[in-house]
Amino acid sequence: MFTTPIAKSLMALAIVSALAIPQARADSLLPVGPKVGDQNLSPFYRWSETLPESAGVMLRKEPMLAQPEITSAALAERILYTSSDLRWHAGIVPVSGTLYLPKGEPPAGGWPLVAWAHGTLGVSDSCAPSWTGHKPRDATYIQRWLESGFAVVATDYQGLGGPGPHPYLIWQAEGRSVLDGVRAALSAYRDRLASKVFVTGQSQGSGAALGATVIAESYAPDVPLVATVATGLVSTFPDGPYKPPHTTAIGSPIYTSLMLLGGSLPDGAPSADDLVADKGKPVLTAARESCTTEMRDIARQDGITVDNVYVEPIANVLARLTAITDMKAVRLKVPLLLGTGLADSTLVPTRQYAEVAALCAAGNELVWKTYPGATHNGGLNAAFPDALAFFRGMLAGQKPPSNCAEISEPGAPGEATQGIAFND
Repeated sequence: MFTTPIAKSLMALAIVSALAIPQARADSLLPVGPKVGDQNLSPFYRWSETLPESAGVMLRKEPMLAQPEITSAALAERILYTSSDLRWHAGIVPVSGTLYLPKGEPPAGGWPLVAWAHGTLGVSDSCAPSWTGHKPRDATYIQRWLESGFAVVATDYQGLGGPGPHPYLIWQAEGRSVLDGVRAALSAYRDRLASKVFVTGQSQGSGAALGATVIAESYAPDVPLVATVATGLVSTFPDGPYKPPHTTAIGSPIYTSLMLLGGSLPDGAPSADDLVADKGKPVLTAARESCTTEMRDIARQDGITVDNVYVEPIANVLARLTAITDMKAVRLKVPLLLGTGLADSTLVPTRQYAEVAALCAAGNELVWKTYPGATHNGGLNAAFPDALAFFRGMLAGQKPPSNCAEISEPGAPGEATQGIAFND
């Protein structure tokens, strides 16, 4: 996580003020309050007026804090816009994010827009990139798009910054946040942005990016989506033609706890507090009040592992959860570029190959690139030159030929992690 001194002091303020957050009204369907990670970051994130009836409406903007990695932005803004809640059926909700426009005059027709979907940071409000800043790897990625002539809109996702829980890894919900951020950006800067949208995401964000692509035609047919890039692939396809020999479960005390708080437990199931043992309570508290870096630190300090964090074996806890990364492979309207680091020991290459094989079997126009030596953390920027060439080719009307006929099962660097070292 991006932890400058400013970010640390802002986080401390958010944690101290979290107790001041009102609980949900009796007529509200959206759970709110400290137990779901709500914090009083600043008045910017709380919308007290009547919300518009439509998703994708820009509610407000303000200058975004400067980051040393992002030097090519003429405009950097924190944004708040409307989206529609899928998990808790609460209707229109405010969602936060960031928006960047490149320096210089826009080209004829405006800058093409890249919608960035970030990886796992946590589920509490203080993890929102619009609040803390983008972590350096992601800020570098955003900078590379800006200096290449693309504007960037980056959703925090529902519940990170905005009210209520963050529907962690629930791709249909995260896809809405991505698409509605695009709608808000295009409406706010229609004089400077082109009607050409590209989606890209890493790890958790790969599911959000693919999810946005899957639902775009039905949920947001007005979004002029051109192509999608995803790296560090998290989505699973149980009906796919390839069954990976390594586990596809993300079984760690950190990420399972995020799923418990993030809407993966079905309604009526035992609560996260019921499932977490006394030994694991500090990790659950850290999830509600801070982010994954702090969760890992506490787990290490207190000796919290998969064997002692829950009141029952972690396999039983995982079995209680909705299979939120599962998707059904369908043929999409736009081409895909998928990237996998062959040294990824978090979401192992064979798991990612299963996603590629399923999407290829569904008849998608798909290019899969692999990067020897690239880890889960390193695959994002390793894939950037290919992503840039892919998007520029699409702008020029040149679809890259699919390589589905040439793909083959990769070797795996090891089992999916069961520990606490997980870097999205």
